[in-house]
Amino acid sequence: MEKYKLTDKSIEYFGHTLYRIEALKDFGGVSKGDKGGYIEKEDNLSQDDDAWVYDNARVYDNARVYDNARVFDNAWVFGDARVFDDAWVYDNARVYDNAWVYGDARVYDDAWVFGDARVFDDAWVFGDARVFDDAWVYGDARVSGNARVSGDFKIGTGYLFATKYNGSDVTEVKVDNVTYYIQDYKPVIEEEIKEMTIEEICNELGYEVKIKKD
Repeated sequence: MEKYKLTDKSIEYFGHTLYRIEALKDFGGVSKGDKGGYIEKEDNLSQDDDAWVYDNARVYDNARVYDNARVFDNAWVFGDARVFDDAWVYDNARVYDNAWVYGDARVYDDAWVFGDARVFDDAWVFGDARVFDDAWVYGDARVSGNARVSGDFKIGTGYLFATKYNGSDVTEVKVDNVTYYIQDYKPVIEEEIKEMTIEEICNELGYEVKIKKD
C-alpha cells in the first residue's frame, strides 16, 4: 500500500507545479491524514520506509528523499540532490545540484549544500555555511557561521566556524579543547591535516593564528 498521495492543492514554483502530500497510513511519526510539504512528483519521495516531507518544505526536479530521511520547515531539496538514511534537512536550508546528505547528518538554519558535495555520518552544517564543489563534511564535524567548504576539502572532525572581523574572514577551528582563530584561513585537504598540525599548516601558508585553550 502506498503511504501518501498527491493532493489537489498545488503551488507554482519557478516553473514547477508542486503538490501538497497527504499520508494514507500511519508510519514513523506520521499519522494517516496528515498533510505534508510539497513535491513535484512521486519520484521525489519514496513510498517505502519512513521518509517524509513536512510543513512548507519543497522537493522537486529529480531530487529524491528516501529511507528514513526528513525534510521540513522551509527547506528545499532540488536538482539531482539526494537526502537519505536518517538525515534531516530543515529550517531554511538548501540542498541541490548533485549534493548528497545522508547517514545521521543534519543541514539546517540557512546552510546550503550543493555541487557534488557530501555531508554524512554525524556531521552538521548550519548557520550560513556553504559546502559545495567536491567537498565532504563527515564524521562528527561541525561547519557553521559563514564558513565556506569547497574544492576537494574534506573535514571529518573538529569544528569549523567563520565570521567577519575587520573586513576579513576569521575561521575558528576547534579540536579537542583547543580553539584556533585563523585570519583569512582557506581549508586544506584532509591528507595535509593528517601530516601537519594546524599551527604548522598556518605557519607554512602564512595565516595569522590566535589560540585559546578552553
